[in-house]
Amino acid sequence: MSKVKTKELRRGWTTGACATAAAKAAYTALLTGAFPDPVEITLPKGGTTDFVLTRHGISPTEAFATITKDAGDDPDVTHGALITSTVRVLAAGDGVHFRAGNGVGTVTRPGLPIPPGEPAINPVPRLMMQTAIAEVAAQFDAAGDVEIEVSISGGAELAQKTMNPRLGIVGGLSVLGTTGIVRPFSCAAWIASIHRGIDVARAIGLTHVVGATGAASEDAVRARYDLDETAFLDMGDFAGGLLKYLRNHPVEKLTLAGGFAKFSKLAQGALDLHSARSSVDFSFLQDLLKDAGASHELHEDAGSANTAKEVLDRSLDENLDLSALLAKRTKQAVRQILRDAPVSVEVLVTDRQGKVLGECGFDDA
Repeated sequence: MSKVKTKELRRGWTTGACATAAAKAAYTALLTGAFPDPVEITLPKGGTTDFVLTRHGISPTEAFATITKDAGDDPDVTHGALITSTVRVLAAGDGVHFRAGNGVGTVTRPGLPIPPGEPAINPVPRLMMQTAIAEVAAQFDAAGDVEIEVSISGGAELAQKTMNPRLGIVGGLSVLGTTGIVRPFSCAAWIASIHRGIDVARAIGLTHVVGATGAASEDAVRARYDLDETAFLDMGDFAGGLLKYLRNHPVEKLTLAGGFAKFSKLAQGALDLHSARSSVDFSFLQDLLKDAGASHELHEDAGSANTAKEVLDRSLDENLDLSALLAKRTKQAVRQILRDAPVSVEVLVTDRQGKVLGECGFDDA
């Protein structure tokens, strides 16, 4: 039998790498009158890559270069966006300053790597641009004191698909990247955004945060509590990324909300709830059914069920409160992950319409 060959996913380039290349090209043009195309940059962890310019322009006081972002095979919201860096020369000794252009957000809340009032350009992209400017300045015997304004086409609209509004980043996207490389379908960016959400919640003094597996379960929490938007952490399938960070950066109260199948996996200790990376153990559901007093027939059928929903629906037909038992087991598993962290936990098991099917309240309730 021949092996099926899987296509290797194509890597791409971060917004920070694109902005760096554009800034380097623009500054070179200011000093020489010519834009390097393609333009080569050095990546933070070594190695180089080059970028082709989509467009460029120059005047006596500034130059700009634009690069079309290629995120490879990663489902990045900025794939195909135009990343523009406009460079203006400053007085000697002013250093390198950054400005948020159209589509780049501004930080308004504490707790992020960049302080309030600054453009949402993260530390590594800033360092990449500073390094690129210094390289050009050394090459052409210039001072290297510039202002870099970064813009992202459609960034204000694209930002609504990210956690930026919840994090207090207004007006657009963040310029991100720690390596310059987008690795397809990496979980790192999502988990990092969860961590930043916790940082911001702590920094502004929130005492109650929410981790939901999806929109319907999040809506269930919204219907129950009047919480600041920042309290809603975009947990999705990454329960481990949320809980392990809270273990060392606690918030007083945590509400977890999610569907029956996903919380069945969390109750078994799974930290990644995606269907491709964890699965429901139907013997676990059989144990729940036994505790709930299910019929022998249902208990046996659950062992060969197709889905967790099938087991849930059958339990409801027998008027069994399986979701409340699951919420209790989920909370026990969560407490083991949190260890001794001073976080009071509440678990809500919801259906696909956001109705709460079962719950286990806060520790002190």
